[in-house]
Amino acid sequence: MEKSKILLRPFQDTDVAMFTTWLHKDYILKWYQDPEDWLTEINGRHDEYAWIHHFIVMDSETSIGFCQHYDCYDAKDLENWYTVTQCGDTYSIDYLIGNEEYLGKGYGKETVRVLTGHIKDIENAREIVVQPDEDNGASNGVLLANGYVYDKQKKYYRKLLN
Repeated sequence: MEKSKILLRPFQDTDVAMFTTWLHKDYILKWYQDPEDWLTEINGRHDEYAWIHHFIVMDSETSIGFCQHYDCYDAKDLENWYTVTQCGDTYSIDYLIGNEEYLGKGYGKETVRVLTGHIKDIENAREIVVQPDEDNGASNGVLLANGYVYDKQKKYYRKLLN
């Protein structure tokens, strides 16, 4: 895999069908569990969920996955696994590889690297926090490989950006 080939492009209306297919794959359902919740957010991305930044992960011209980031301050009433007190300080991410041909080849790791860099460069966040399922070894490994540290007390991964 060439690292420079991975790009994040904004999610478009034409991506909904592909994303829906990905969400219903067994290996994604295991961790993302309720596709309808994810689709509600995607379909509300211009309105109620405009504070979430959604992307399709691209390998050249091939759509291989999905990722998103958001300011945790904007989601503080929806999430209960972290505490934030100010806007623009702490962000969170979600990611998946939807194209099976790209599983187990380092694309998840590269996706998190690019997404982390995007947040650092664009949002000027102080930290990123992530809470994948503790049994999701692939996701946990991707975070560790990107310099995220597991906080045993808070039970989530974090990466300081400054």
